[in-house]
Amino acid sequence: MKDVKITIQETTNNTIIKFNTNQILINGGSYEYNNIDEAKNAPLAQQLFYLPFVKKIFITANFIAIQRFDILEWADVQEEVKEQIEAFLNNGGIVVNEKTNSSKKEAIEIYAEVTPNPSVMKFGSNKSLTQTDVEYKNIDEANKSSPLAQAIFNFPFVKEVFISDNYISVTKYDMVEWNDVFAEVRTFIREYLVAGKIIIKELPNKEGNISANKTEEPQVKLEGIPGQIVDILDEYIKPAVAGDGGNIAFRSYDADNKIVSVVLQGACSGCPSSTATLKNGIESLLKEMLPNQINEVVAING
Repeated sequence: MKDVKITIQETTNNTIIKFNTNQILINGGSYEYNNIDEAKNAPLAQQLFYLPFVKKIFITANFIAIQRFDILEWADVQEEVKEQIEAFLNNGGIVVNEKTNSSKKEAIEIYAEVTPNPSVMKFGSNKSLTQTDVEYKNIDEANKSSPLAQAIFNFPFVKEVFISDNYISVTKYDMVEWNDVFAEVRTFIREYLVAGKIIIKELPNKEGNISANKTEEPQVKLEGIPGQIVDILDEYIKPAVAGDGGNIAFRSYDADNKIVSVVLQGACSGCPSSTATLKNGIESLLKEMLPNQINEVVAING
């Protein structure tokens, strides 16, 4: 792991702080440790537990969350912890030894669900796949970032791949019907995950790969109307669209014209009903909850 950079993000719990990384730490899923004994398979967590104020550690693919005891404030030590994590990672330290239990195959189930978009099938999993939603429009975008997405693109009928927390939405070309191929894709994804292969090895490059949209919570918490919009989307909209294999991400708010721009992904992207969803669902809700602040909601790449 080279040139790892850490950014600090506060959370709603003032005892917990997140250290976001610009590189993938683990191959999907997450790990939680309450003490140094539980962290035997996690060298980084073991090292952090030697800090007397560390109470609990939570490790995901692209961030480390640490809960502190009340003996001090994060403002006093967060930069020191950031530097320690960066040094550990840049020196090639192992975050989690994920091969510890490799002899015992994980019980993974994959189920297929139709979505409102007839071109998209949702493949749900009982395994956490990523903490950061990623979307790939073609195999070239997936090559450097996600071996799983790259492998799915080897099916000739696959047009786009969207990977979220516990599901994968696959968009097909019109050359086939899902009834003829979904079972094959479902089996392939399950066998890939059971084998413990890498899901995402690095996040899409925002500068060099614009269309591979990386959507995650802003590292700087938004305030005012944009912050309220994000909260409403997270609480009321995202769970509903995720159930249909899609995702909606806040992109911007034009205060002068009161226009909200969002990104539609997965099953939502290109869905025939997406316009109705925008106007009758998202736009109406935002207008109701933020009176006189919203004139229109537009999808910039929907």
